[in-house]
Amino acid sequence: MGDHGPDMNTLETVVPAVLGLTAAAILAVTACFCARRIRRQKKKAGHEVSSLPFQPPRPPRAVRSPSGQPPQYLKKSPSPTGIKPPPGGHLPAQSPTEQSCIPTNATAPITTTTTKYSEENELTPKKVQLEPKSPDVDHLDGNENETEYGKLGSIVFKLRYLADRSALVVSVVRCRGLPGKNHGSTTTDLTALPAGPLCNGNGNVKQSATDPYVKLQLLPDKQHKVKTRVVRNTRNPVYDEDFTFYGLTLVELAGMSLHFVVLSFDRYSRDDVIGEVVCPLSGIDLQQIENQQVALSREIQPRSLKIRAQGRGELLISLCWQPAAARLTVVLLKARNLPRMDVTGLADPYVKIYLLYNGQRIAKKKTHVKKRTLSPVFNESFAFDIPSTEGAGATLEGVSLELMLLDWDRVTKNEVIGRLELGGPRSTGSALNHWKEVCNSPRRQIADWHKLRE
Repeated sequence: MGDHGPDMNTLETVVPAVLGLTAAAILAVTACFCARRIRRQKKKAGHEVSSLPFQPPRPPRAVRSPSGQPPQYLKKSPSPTGIKPPPGGHLPAQSPTEQSCIPTNATAPITTTTTKYSEENELTPKKVQLEPKSPDVDHLDGNENETEYGKLGSIVFKLRYLADRSALVVSVVRCRGLPGKNHGSTTTDLTALPAGPLCNGNGNVKQSATDPYVKLQLLPDKQHKVKTRVVRNTRNPVYDEDFTFYGLTLVELAGMSLHFVVLSFDRYSRDDVIGEVVCPLSGIDLQQIENQQVALSREIQPRSLKIRAQGRGELLISLCWQPAAARLTVVLLKARNLPRMDVTGLADPYVKIYLLYNGQRIAKKKTHVKKRTLSPVFNESFAFDIPSTEGAGATLEGVSLELMLLDWDRVTKNEVIGRLELGGPRSTGSALNHWKEVCNSPRRQIADWHKLRE
C-alpha cells in the first residue's frame, strides 16, 4: 500500500492540469472560428454594397411662389463673424443662433428668431416702392433713393411687448435705399461721363451694391449688443430677425431708446458705418405694442451731423524746440468741449501726431485711448528728431505738425473728430502764432489751446 502513495499524488496533480489546458484550447479554437466567420460576413456585406450602381445626387428643388413668379433658390447669407465658405462651395443652412445678452435688470437671455415680413401694418407716411425681381440687382440711382427713402435710406422694424413674459420683441425687418459702396466719393465731371454701367446718361452715377447688416442695442444700457446677419450685394436687404429682451416692464421701457446702427461689412478692414437711427420708446404708444405688433419706419441719419451741431472741441498742446539736440518735443496735455460721439453722450478719444518735412510724413506717434469721456487728460510727451541740412544744422524750416483727434471704436472704423496743423501752409490764427513763438524761443515749453477744424 505504501508503494502506491506517490503515484496517486502525481495523478491527482496532472489530471486537473491536463483538463484545464484542454478547456483553454477548446475556447481558443471556438473564438478563432467565430471571429473568422464574422469577418467573412462583413466582407460579403461590403461587397454587396459596393456592387450597387452609382446614383448622382439630386439637384436642389426650387421653392415656387404662390404668386406665379419664377422659382428662386433659398440661400442663407453669412454672419459678419461666420466661417468663410470654401472656394466654389456654400455653407450649409443653419438655424438662427440664440444670442445670450441680458439687460442689467433682466434674468433671462435675449433670443433671436426669424419671422416673415409683411408691410400690411407698417406705420410710415412714405409710399411703399416695389422691389426689383432680382434681390441682388438694384435699379435705383442715387436721386431716386434720396427722394423716396432719404439720403442714407430707411430702416423698417417691428415692436411687440409680451406682458406675460415681461419681454420686448424687436423685429429688424429690412432696410431700403441704402447708399452704395462709392457713396461720398468725389468725381470731377459726372455729366461728361458716357452712358454705361456706371452712368445713366443724365450724369447720375449708379452706386454699387453693399453688404449691409444692422447692430441693435437698448439705451441707456449700452453693455449688450445684438446684430443681424450680413446680406450680400444689395442695397435693399431683408433680414426678418427677432430679438427678444426679457425682464423689462412698461415703466422701464418708457425711459429707454432703441439704437440701430447700419453698417457695411468689409472682409479686409473695419466695417463702414452707413448711419444710425435712435428711436425713443417714450414717443411710442406702449399700450398699443402690448396689444398688437406695430411696424415702424425711420430714416437713417448720418453720424457726422452731431459733430457739426456741437463743434469739434479744443486741444491743449505744449511744444519745445531744442536746436542743439535737433529735437522737437510735443506734449499732449488735454482736450475739452469734444462732441458726443456715442448716443450715451460720451466718446473714446485719442490723438495721432504726424511730423511732416517738406510736406511728407516722416514720423508718427499716438496717445492712449481715453474711454468714455468728453474732457480727456492725456499728459503724454513725444520727441521727434528733426533732419538737419549740411552746414546749416537743424532748423524748423520746412517742418510742420499734423494732429488728428479720433474717436475709437471696437468694430467700425475710428471716426475723425477734428484736425490741427502747426507750422504748415494751412496753419493760421492761434496755431500760426504758437508755431512762430516756439521757433523764436528755443529750449522753452510753450503751451496753448487750439480749436480743431474739419
